[in-house]
Amino acid sequence: MVGSGTENKILEAISDENHPTLHTEHEHEHVHSHMDPSVMVFFTFKDLKVGKTMEVYFPKRDPATSPKLWPREEADSLPFSLNQLPNLLKVFSFSPNSPQAKAMEDTLRECESKPIKGEEKFCATSLESMLDFTQTILGFTHDLQVLTTSHLTKSSVTFQNYTLENIVEIPASKMVACHTMPYPYTVFYCHSQESENKIYRVGLGGENGDRVEAMVVCHMDTSQWGHSHVSFQVLKVEPGTTSVCHFFPADNLILVQKLQQHSLATMWCDGLIATISTVSGAKVCYGYGYG
Repeated sequence: MVGSGTENKILEAISDENHPTLHTEHEHEHVHSHMDPSVMVFFTFKDLKVGKTMEVYFPKRDPATSPKLWPREEADSLPFSLNQLPNLLKVFSFSPNSPQAKAMEDTLRECESKPIKGEEKFCATSLESMLDFTQTILGFTHDLQVLTTSHLTKSSVTFQNYTLENIVEIPASKMVACHTMPYPYTVFYCHSQESENKIYRVGLGGENGDRVEAMVVCHMDTSQWGHSHVSFQVLKVEPGTTSVCHFFPADNLILVQKLQQHSLATMWCDGLIATISTVSGAKVCYGYGYG
């Protein structure tokens, strides 16, 4: 049985207060003409260091027009299957050639695709089904920490230069990452990988004054990823040749075991002696680089 406390944590994490409410998009003047700015979320582990500046895209979510999270009973009343797409289009009154139909098809196809080696995946159509999957991976749901990106300022800018101001490593032996997918109601693509992953909370300062506390996951082994993965196109690398890190949009979730409180300590911080704040077990390296 999933406790209501855990459900409340997730609902709070994806609630309006944690997301920007402006929907106007403004592309930064340095947008590469040949690259969709929405894919500019990837970087390599060696660039995860304080003082590094990079272009990052953070989509802005309008709660008034965003798909809603359905209860399990309502979500389970409809099929969630690619072979049922024609019937689903009729239910939602979408024409077969509409952009909405293409988005639904892409989501269903991705959800039914085979996982890569060492990956477990599941498309959750409700909060309850998300927690059921999380329990199969982590072994519990009663003591979860839900990690999300937070925008500390209101802005219509979606793409600009950000400078990494502080980096917090969040230790976790296992994690479940859940990404929103285009669909008439909220669908999360949740997955977990056996290969090494590192989780960070990164404080960002935008060139226009925006402040973001962004969640970052670094995948240290990409050897099983397909060559067509968009990150390799952005970074111009091949699978298995480098780590791939990426920023999480505000409506994506990372679920890990809740951490315990610790105190200040002086220790090695990735090769540098520094004062480390290990609040909730997370290692904070203020003013020091990684790698």
